[in-house]
Amino acid sequence: MEQNIAMTIDHTVLKADTTKDQIVTICEEAKTHRFYSVCVNPTWVEQVALLLKGSDVEVCTVIGFPLGASTTAVKAMETTDAIEKGATEVDMVINIGKLKDADYDAVEKDIQAVVTAAGKKALVKVIIETSLLTEEEKVKACQLAVKAGADYVKTSTGFSTGGATVADIKLMRQTVGPGIGVKASGGVRDRETACALIDAGASRIGASASVAIVKGEKSDSDY
Repeated sequence: MEQNIAMTIDHTVLKADTTKDQIVTICEEAKTHRFYSVCVNPTWVEQVALLLKGSDVEVCTVIGFPLGASTTAVKAMETTDAIEKGATEVDMVINIGKLKDADYDAVEKDIQAVVTAAGKKALVKVIIETSLLTEEEKVKACQLAVKAGADYVKTSTGFSTGGATVADIKLMRQTVGPGIGVKASGGVRDRETACALIDAGASRIGASASVAIVKGEKSDSDY
């Protein structure tokens, strides 16, 4: 059971004060527990790629994080740079304001630019920041991500007003169908929560409490 859960987890550290020692630690933890990936801010991608070289653990980073308010050109450039440095997965934040303005063409093009920049070199996960959206907006964001060619939709950055919920995962899975991944992130601190989210339709979990989750312990981690 531990191994099954571990292989769904993106072991994550995204705080601004993250140090090199912390990066080394999470990479060692990821290799020990066989987490799916290590997810870090772009500044650490090259270091993580070196630390994980020769392992099965993927290198994940975030794009336009955490607000999603970077321009489309910057998000695309950030994606290209991250992949050149070793990223194999990118989690991009949508332009939330444009979604709420119902400027759906702009939101789709924003996602599409990252998908195009990633090409076949990296998976693209689209963070829709569910805590800021209405039910209708959550559905629309997922539909736009699918239309733009993304590989996953993802609940949260972990830096806004709320994280993953079972209800949101069910809604997202229902919207995207079985062919697209759904990532639950934000506030996943124990095995019970992780299992409930997986049962609801999540195919990936983003967490910094990953070790506690696989050990069946409780963490007070923020992400």
